Amino acid sequence: MAELQFTPVDDIEKIRDDLKAGFASGKLRDIVYRKYQLTQLMYAVKDNLEAFEQTLQKDLGRPIVESRLLELVAIINEFKNLHKNVDKWAKPEKMPFSLNWSPMKPIVRKEPKGTVLVIGPFNYPLWCSLGPVAGAIAAGCTVLLKPSEQTPATTALLTEVIHKYLDHDVFRIVNGGIPETTKVLELQWDHSSGRVGKIVATAAAKHLTPVTLELGGKSPVIVDSSCDVKLTAKRLLWGKAANAGQTCVAPDYVLVPRDFQDTLVNAFKDAYNEFYPNGDTSVAGSYGRLVSEAATERVGKMIQGSKGNIFAGGSISKDTKYIPPTLVKNVSGDDSLMTDEIFGPVLPIVPVENIDEAIKYVNDRPHPLALYVFAKDNQVKKKILENTQSGGFVANDVLLLPGAEGMPFGGTGSSGYGFHTGKYSFDTFTHLRSTLDSPSWVDLVLSFRFPPYTDKKAAAALKMLGSLPSRPKGPPGVGGNSWWGKGFIVALAVATSREELRSLFDFQPGILLGSPPLLRPFVNIIFFKSASAFFVSVNVLDATILCI
Repeated sequence: MAELQFTPVDDIEKIRDDLKAGFASGKLRDIVYRKYQLTQLMYAVKDNLEAFEQTLQKDLGRPIVESRLLELVAIINEFKNLHKNVDKWAKPEKMPFSLNWSPMKPIVRKEPKGTVLVIGPFNYPLWCSLGPVAGAIAAGCTVLLKPSEQTPATTALLTEVIHKYLDHDVFRIVNGGIPETTKVLELQWDHSSGRVGKIVATAAAKHLTPVTLELGGKSPVIVDSSCDVKLTAKRLLWGKAANAGQTCVAPDYVLVPRDFQDTLVNAFKDAYNEFYPNGDTSVAGSYGRLVSEAATERVGKMIQGSKGNIFAGGSISKDTKYIPPTLVKNVSGDDSLMTDEIFGPVLPIVPVENIDEAIKYVNDRPHPLALYVFAKDNQVKKKILENTQSGGFVANDVLLLPGAEGMPFGGTGSSGYGFHTGKYSFDTFTHLRSTLDSPSWVDLVLSFRFPPYTDKKAAAALKMLGSLPSRPKGPPGVGGNSWWGKGFIVALAVATSREELRSLFDFQPGILLGSPPLLRPFVNIIFFKSASAFFVSVNVLDATILCI
């Protein structure tokens, strides 16, 4: 197995310049050549699948099932999606017909931004690195990747393999730590993507480089008492234990109604015993490890400082980078586990009075990358979704959002900005270049734009305005207008008896409000209101106005 070799700092600028020359050569203007490089990426990973599984186990102690599900299969499918759709995405886009502008042939071209930088994290060293790389290549950009030095075995293998499969004019890797990363960030790039948010953004600002940042944060879980509690516990425990909790969208803490906490805790205990029958997660291949001793020490201090009640896990082995899945109940909002993103296998449970308090708790903190809710009650799910903000939202599951094909993945506020995966990776590295081709005869219409200016020309300019929507008579009512308050009513006068009216609603429940049992108590009131404008006497229903 190859050892990781750092790139000499003095070579980095030349590598960047070579990639800029590769972009200027125009190789990647050809969609066929982009697809060739994407195919090479697919086989670079597929041909070395077992080797990558071994390096991921060496670096992160990660079980093979997790590597295949969460990273290796996912990244190959990402390459396939880009390869399949890049022809369609890259086509110039004609604008809808416009009387004013169509004669100028308005077209939006999908052009690559240039030479771009991707800085990869340690937790998913292939998916989080090669995904943006593939999106950039699909867009026609040349790419420099700076992978994480904290996963040396995987990064060494990646460097060896990828440079055998991809064109060096298109893609290069720079390896190293702080000095090498500092040098990379000093250089000008046409787009940057990374997870070390403030550092990347500050460096990019110097060159006005656009940036995509995926940062994470404390992703909350709101559990409602209507949930399938057994399913909830299994999925949450899996989501927290996967990759030893080192996932940007891992559930960070659970908010649960106080009177439902014990029910959830008991379900967690059952799930823990099911996942780890002998109670031992230290066996290699059954559960991952933290990336470093420093990471283990950081998470360990959060556990030791907590005033909550640990009911599963809790041990800490700095030398082996091992902390078992640790579940803590009765955690308060100011607990040591609640100050920063845990990024480790610890799940605090915070009891609240109700769902409203849970929503307020989430909204009082920075917007998370992901927000999870477990509930069967659709109204609860809707309430949480419509009254919170987050990068993404998932009901009744965890972790899966970044891999959902066709959907954007990204944060909001302090959890990041910009999107990637699939078409959104392509779009991230694409410049939408608007073009017009104005024929000479257009001046027959636009001649008023030329001096000398006159009142007649000023009036002609106003004709470009066109019509506006009708002027509103006031703000709309909250929740929309009721059916009898709209701007027009089709009214049909009918003479009917009480019995005929009752029969009518029994067999045609959709004429007014829907279900007859709900409607009957209000029939008199509704019809009196509708009929009052037409009849002096409205105390009977012998004659009325039926609004439909």
